[in-house]
Amino acid sequence: MFARKPIIGVPADRRLLGSHWFHCVGEKYLAAIRDSAGATPLVMPSFGGHDDRLALLERCDGVLLTGSPSNVEPHRYDGPQSAPGTWHDPERDETTLSLIPEIVAAGIPLLAICRGFQELNVAYGGTLHQRVQDVAPYADHRENGDVPLEEQYAPAHDLDLLEGGALATLAGTRRIRVNSLHQQGIDRLGDGLVAEGVAPDGLIEAIRVAAAQSFAVAVQWHPEWRSTQNEFSKTLFQAFGDAARVYARSRGEVHYSTGAS
Repeated sequence: MFARKPIIGVPADRRLLGSHWFHCVGEKYLAAIRDSAGATPLVMPSFGGHDDRLALLERCDGVLLTGSPSNVEPHRYDGPQSAPGTWHDPERDETTLSLIPEIVAAGIPLLAICRGFQELNVAYGGTLHQRVQDVAPYADHRENGDVPLEEQYAPAHDLDLLEGGALATLAGTRRIRVNSLHQQGIDRLGDGLVAEGVAPDGLIEAIRVAAAQSFAVAVQWHPEWRSTQNEFSKTLFQAFGDAARVYARSRGEVHYSTGAS
């Protein structure tokens, strides 16, 4: 069998563009998989609970849950009704929330970012604040949409990594700087999840699945943004890619053993 890089499944957003529906993934996530994880991204359509998602999952050596402008629908965690104008993506909710426990149970490496971070928490029975900026004592974690992207994605605050945690081990330090582009955030932490990092205002911004057989980490910030130019972002994606290579070898398939070039 010819050698190949591990395949990372990426569930898509379902978006109405013009008069047609599309299944979309931001290029920055795909580029980070390719350039920093040393893997091949595979976009997975979000058709809800259809069996095709399981067929695709069988072909994946890892799964990345991306950020998105949409919010997890509040009925998924018994939350109050969303504010008027809030963007939701029920097909993605239906696709990812039921898939997440299956991914973890199968030992498939998982990295979840921003919306994906919130999906992981909800999938394990946790709840969300829909507008963190309206909840004392939390700060306003939203980006300024009127400035260039480079400023929106610039480091915004420190993050304290918990001693002995997976991320502190990867970083080799107890404190890193992260960007901040979100308004949803964790209210109650899901069952079986442990905090890995906390913002200065006390908001949990990094978690992992405690009993996972493999890499199962979620972060509230956006490490995919120019991942090759940020040392910790590159390290995080490299660790995710390494876990995917280990999983691929455990399935008896032939893969490149090296990471990103």
